[in-house]
Amino acid sequence: MSKDTAPPLPAPLAVPVADSHTHLDMQDTTVEEALARASSVGVTTVVQVGCDLAGSRWAAETAAAHANVHAAVALHPNEAPRIVLGDGPSGGGRPGQEARAPGGDGALDEALGEIDRLAGLPQVRAVGETGLDRFRTGPEGTAAQERSFRAHIEMAKRHGKALVIHDREAHADVLRILEEEGAPDRTVFHCYSGDAEMAEVCAAHGYFMSFAGNVTFKNAQPLRDALVVAPLELILVETDAPFLTPAPYRGRPNAPYLIPVTVRAMAEVRNTGEEALAAAIMDNTVRAFGLDDRTA
Repeated sequence: MSKDTAPPLPAPLAVPVADSHTHLDMQDTTVEEALARASSVGVTTVVQVGCDLAGSRWAAETAAAHANVHAAVALHPNEAPRIVLGDGPSGGGRPGQEARAPGGDGALDEALGEIDRLAGLPQVRAVGETGLDRFRTGPEGTAAQERSFRAHIEMAKRHGKALVIHDREAHADVLRILEEEGAPDRTVFHCYSGDAEMAEVCAAHGYFMSFAGNVTFKNAQPLRDALVVAPLELILVETDAPFLTPAPYRGRPNAPYLIPVTVRAMAEVRNTGEEALAAAIMDNTVRAFGLDDRTA
């Protein structure tokens, strides 16, 4: 089977659930097609996440046009250093992508100002994905990442929006900055990547932990250990599509309609029924993102 071939539709969930983090603008389909396929298997709402200015504008526009799409807007942790360093065009082929002007702190301030404007829109339910990424950005980008992260935390609190965190190989620094700045009331660790010990720390602070398809990977036992430790009321599920496609489809394109595969794997890890887990995840998503449960 070609790695470009979309996986088949899974059996529908009996209880509706939400995809708390997806990138519809990076998927090889229309928004309408993606939402219809997701709905057919019980995934009735999605959070569309922007990673740069173009993607964040697109997320806000798409959420305004679709009742079951909710937007999150931000500069991705790896985007802030690119802006400051003036390192080429923004983003990764998102609709509306434009070339970036020469960089510097002023350029970052200008970009953060636009994210702040978007964060005030009613269809924008979260500020993110923001945070720290020590995997793709070296020491020369650390200051810009941290300044951007702190600015996003302040925005989320001022606008009363959830904060969606990208944390890659930066657990201690992410937790430290949240402590220093004061985390928003609703904070989500997207694609949770810590271990069971970190899950206990997150639980103590009331941070939501969103698990993606990589929880199904053979080498992901620390994630499964964390999932067991995480309180039921703080668990979310996501695709991060088109990335992190769950086993047995790893390496093929991901999409919101594959959420049932991950939910069933999570239920097995926690030794609980998939319906009970799906119901809890939906309730948690409504709380985390301040959604109206009539449209969630």
